[in-house]
Amino acid sequence: MEVMVCSMAKRPFYVSISGKGGAGKTTLAALLLKVLLESSHDDDILVVDADPATNLPQVLGLAISKTIGDVSEEFRKGFYRLDNIGFEKTALLEYYIMRDCIVEAEGFDFIAMGRGEGEGCYCYVNAVLSGILGKLVQHYSVVLMDMEAGLEHLNRRLDRHVNTFIIVVDNSLMSLKTAEKMKEVIKEVELKADEIYVVGNRLSRRREEAVIKWASQNGIKYVGTIPNDENVAEFAANGIPLLNLPKTSEALKAAYQIAKNINLI
Repeated sequence: MEVMVCSMAKRPFYVSISGKGGAGKTTLAALLLKVLLESSHDDDILVVDADPATNLPQVLGLAISKTIGDVSEEFRKGFYRLDNIGFEKTALLEYYIMRDCIVEAEGFDFIAMGRGEGEGCYCYVNAVLSGILGKLVQHYSVVLMDMEAGLEHLNRRLDRHVNTFIIVVDNSLMSLKTAEKMKEVIKEVELKADEIYVVGNRLSRRREEAVIKWASQNGIKYVGTIPNDENVAEFAANGIPLLNLPKTSEALKAAYQIAKNINLI
């Protein structure tokens, strides 16, 4: 198995982890975070759950009180005071989001997008998150973003702060087709990608060889595969945070190598 090892500058490192639904992007985000936390590098890390399904907090074992969607909806309904003289509504909204949505965990900060209520609210929450990120990323050397499934986050340009794209693929042909379209859209909407990588998740050996060949043909750097791991399956079934995975975990070992291959550590 041939893996592309890259020499990209380590800082700043703003990563978008995406793919089709169920490909394993949330798992990879959690694994890469654990690798970062266990490395010797003293990084300022922000983790962003940009998927409205908001599954990453459970995977990381975090309790969050509010998402950006929650605050935006409460703000729209007038739950927050707007009598602060000299402040525009947008600035106030950003203040309340910073105050109520950022979770300070051990070794990293976390924020979740969530979604508002009603038609059109998702796009609005997406726009709010994008604006917030433009200010937040300046304070972190590493930002890991678990994106929503599919392509829409690219069209909405939520990834415009990203310099590194990781696309997760599984054994299905659909995941490769999604990856191909993602590469096309990244170029079409002129996102500034320093690197685009592909990571396999639970691929069979034959399928892994096919993905490596496909990645080479499509000009995407293949950097490794997360294998089937009973630990990951057991933790997910019992609601145990993946940050508690033992060092013997095969998935964690693979994530460590992937992090090295993309120069994250």
